[in-house]
Parts: sequence; C-alpha cells; structure tokens
Amino acid sequence: MSRLNEELTRRLAVRAEAGNLRKLSTNRAAVDLYSNDYLGIATSGILNEAIKHTENIQTGSTGSRLLSGNSDAFDALERKIAAFHDAEAALIFNSGYDANTGLLQAIAGRHTIIVYDELCHASIIDGIRLSLCAYKYAFAHNDADALAGLLERHAGKYSIIVVVESVYSMDGDIAPLAAIAGLCSQFDASLVVDEAHATGVFGTRGEGLVQMLGLQRQVFARVHTFGKALGCHGAVVAGSALLRDCLINFARSFIYTTALPPHSVAMIDAAYDHLASPAFSNQPLHELIGYFRSRTASQTGWVDSTSAIQAFVAGGNERCRQLAATLQQTGLQVNAILSPTVATGGERLRVCLHTFNTRQQVDQLLNTINL
Repeated sequence: MSRLNEELTRRLAVRAEAGNLRKLSTNRAAVDLYSNDYLGIATSGILNEAIKHTENIQTGSTGSRLLSGNSDAFDALERKIAAFHDAEAALIFNSGYDANTGLLQAIAGRHTIIVYDELCHASIIDGIRLSLCAYKYAFAHNDADALAGLLERHAGKYSIIVVVESVYSMDGDIAPLAAIAGLCSQFDASLVVDEAHATGVFGTRGEGLVQMLGLQRQVFARVHTFGKALGCHGAVVAGSALLRDCLINFARSFIYTTALPPHSVAMIDAAYDHLASPAFSNQPLHELIGYFRSRTASQTGWVDSTSAIQAFVAGGNERCRQLAATLQQTGLQVNAILSPTVATGGERLRVCLHTFNTRQQVDQLLNTINL
C-alpha cells in the first residue's frame, strides 16, 4: 500500500472510530420527512410537460457558456428570473455550491473585508477562502449587535461584504434581514443573501424572504437555488447588470465549466412558470408548519422554526442514529445530522416538511420520538 493510501485509510478509520463515517444509501422509508422537495415539485410530475417539449433538442450543452454552451433559451430564462425576483439582471450557475463559491471569489479581492454569519453554509465558507481575502470575520449567529460591532470597527478601511442566509439549513431559523440590511446601509457594506431554503417557500409566489420583506433594493446579491423547493438543479445569482458582467468575467465556477444542458434550462423555466401561475400556493406548507409548531411548543429539544426545516437536538451521534433508525422502522424517513457536520453536542434529527405531508404523519413522528 502506498503512503497516500495508508494516510487515507488512517483518516477514514479515525472517522469511523468517532462514529461519524459518512456513507451513501438508497434505502429509504416510505414517508419523506428528509428531502428539500418542500413543495413536492420534484416528485409530483408538475414539470414533466417541460420534458415532453424537449424531445428534439440536443442532449448536452456542448461546452461552457463562454464557448459553445450559451443559447437564446439561457438568455431568455435569465431575463425571466431577474424580473421575477425584481432584479436588474441574473446569471445561472450549475449548482448552489457553484453560485456561492463563484460569487464570493469574483467580487472579493485580497483587501476586501468579508463579514459572515458563523453558521453560513460550507459553500459560502469555501467561496470566502477562494477569494483569498485577508480580512474575514465571523459574527455570532443571527446576532445583529455583533455584526454592528464588526462593521463599526472596520468601516472606512476597505470595501465590506456581509454574507448571510435568509433561512439556515440545520435549524431552519430565519436571519433578522431587516436589521442586517439597515446596518449594511449605515456602514456602506454590500449585503449578500443566500435564499436557498427560502426560494419557493416564502413570499406569495415563492420569491424568497428578501422580496417578502421588501428589501431587494438593499441587497447587493441574492442566490436562489433550483434544487430544493423548485425541484430542478442549478442556481442563479440575482443583482445588478454590473454584477452579472463581473461574474461572467471573474467567477471561475461559471467560466470553467460546461453549461447546464437544454433539458435543465427547460425544467427551470417550467418551475418559474409554475411559481407565477394562479394555481401556485405555498400556503398549505405554512399551515402544516403551523400545526407542527403547535404540537412541539411544549416539548423540549425542538428548535422553534417558522420554515419548512425543523430540528430536534438530541446530542450525541449514537442517540441520533438510534432515533433515526426507530423512525425509519415505522416508515418515516428522517435523517440524523451528526458531528462534524454540526458542532459536537448539536447532533440532531433534521425534519423537512412538505406540502404532501399530513398531520397524521406529523403526529406519528412526534409520538415516536416521545416514546
């Protein structure tokens, strides 16, 4: 065995001994309480009509968008998305990870100051690393006062970027966006908001939390992903025309990758048509969230959340695994989130609610956990 293989084997053994070795699995229980398909779009067949209309188009994009991969369909879709999200322009990326890493790497330089919530997604952290900026500071989660202190300390030195998520993926809690946007205006900082878990879920048409709060003019860039509530794949950065030009020229995850295939473009287009249609409503999801919160209000261990993500903090990898296994044996698919994905002591069951879930399934979940 080579030295490299020996080192890799040792690293995996350390993780296995700690009880947090990750493995892929296709074994799933009958009831989905774990996926990000919050509106049921991915599994309902709503977008199947879009596939039927792509029978005669090419199967691949054939190259990056700067070479052979761009099309009129791409350009039209970006204009549609920009209008939907009340932005001047938009640029599609192949995934939310690509969007966050490309955006932050492109707009930040070595002397940019980046201030970010300590619980931001790994793609944001990696984007900050790729930017090579020398000045990066995390502030306490959702703590506007802590953010204000950092902005006051660093204001006037260099350009400042503040990065937050509107809805956080582990607890489902919501950022105090109005307060954060106000601080950014006060200290001349540019605000970036990742709307991954708010797209489709918040706003009457699923526009996201920024638009629901009327803050779009105070936000420099928004990232909306298609792989969660919209049931597709890819992501978009919405902002100014200047930002779009900057991303086309400097975002490495956009420049140096093959573009999404035409079928994906058609699916994303159909998903936005669905959001804009009179038939669309995310109200049933919020009614189920309200019922869930009413049932868990007096129970310990649950993190209060008004989003589709609910978290039961069990503490300890082994207890989380046991609880998840028990739920799966009763037909409920709920995943255990273990350290190091979350901090030690914060291991939890991550419950995702969907429009297709029922109150009876919620009752079954809660009754099983309380056994």
